[in-house]
Amino acid sequence: MHEVAILAFDSISPFHLAVPTLVFGRVGVDGPTPYAVRVCAEHPGRLTTPAGFALHVDHDLATLTTADTIVIPSWPQHATPSPALLTALRTAHARGARLVGLCLGAWAIAATGLADGRELTTHWAAAEELATAFPAVRVRADTLWSDLGDIVTSAGVAAALDCCLHLVRADHGTRAAAELASALVTAPHRSGSQAQYIPVPVPGPADDDPVERAMVWARANLADPIELDGWAAVAHMSRRTFTRRFRDRTGASPQQWLLHQRVDAARLLLESTDETVERIAGRAGFGSAVSLRHHFQRRLGTSPAGHRAQFRPG
Repeated sequence: MHEVAILAFDSISPFHLAVPTLVFGRVGVDGPTPYAVRVCAEHPGRLTTPAGFALHVDHDLATLTTADTIVIPSWPQHATPSPALLTALRTAHARGARLVGLCLGAWAIAATGLADGRELTTHWAAAEELATAFPAVRVRADTLWSDLGDIVTSAGVAAALDCCLHLVRADHGTRAAAELASALVTAPHRSGSQAQYIPVPVPGPADDDPVERAMVWARANLADPIELDGWAAVAHMSRRTFTRRFRDRTGASPQQWLLHQRVDAARLLLESTDETVERIAGRAGFGSAVSLRHHFQRRLGTSPAGHRAQFRPG
């Protein structure tokens, strides 16, 4: 079992605490979760929340000594973690534990010094203050989450859910993450590179969103060559207008978004079928196994064969 320790503290937001407990405690949906989840606190017992009710936590920081993943779901802004907590986090990281900071949880991770010279993601509204407080850290406010392998951080609220689903996907594959997302009635995948804040209103239910229509069309036609001009025509736009509206809508260029869709389609096929890499490359729209391998390695740091071996053993 992969042990997940989730750190709670006085005045914690119940929502931020609920996200990782729900995701890691629900993986497997109807079957057993592959994670052993425990909530802990530096000072266990009764913890207050801003929601009008209190929490009771049984476990203390000793939980961090064996955890494989440690999640810090937000953190009181400007609060300095105690020496005991900082030591516990540094010790856990030194033995190989993965540290995850959701929203302002990046603040506590930055305080350990483990991210000096590296980058952390946090909520856009707190990014400037975090960067001022920890000048050795490169703070990102333009991404949903970032994964350095040993340290994972995210923006706030909904992005924390995206980040936790990303970790499930990394640990157990696309199918497990997609099934969990379906049970939670949320999007199965939003790329970490997607913008946190897109200054374009979401179309109302009565509106016809041409970019969304074009996205649905592209997903249904991944196996075919998708030229930008033809894709823009689906939205009844010029190439230039479509590219601008697409970036406003998603935070990515059409080509970037399409590549992500194709890699994710290939991942799912590798995990759920016995088809050859060549056949999967064609179905996902890469045209050749060489192209699939290139983009798979570039984005995921592994080969299609390596991914299949990890998530489809035997």
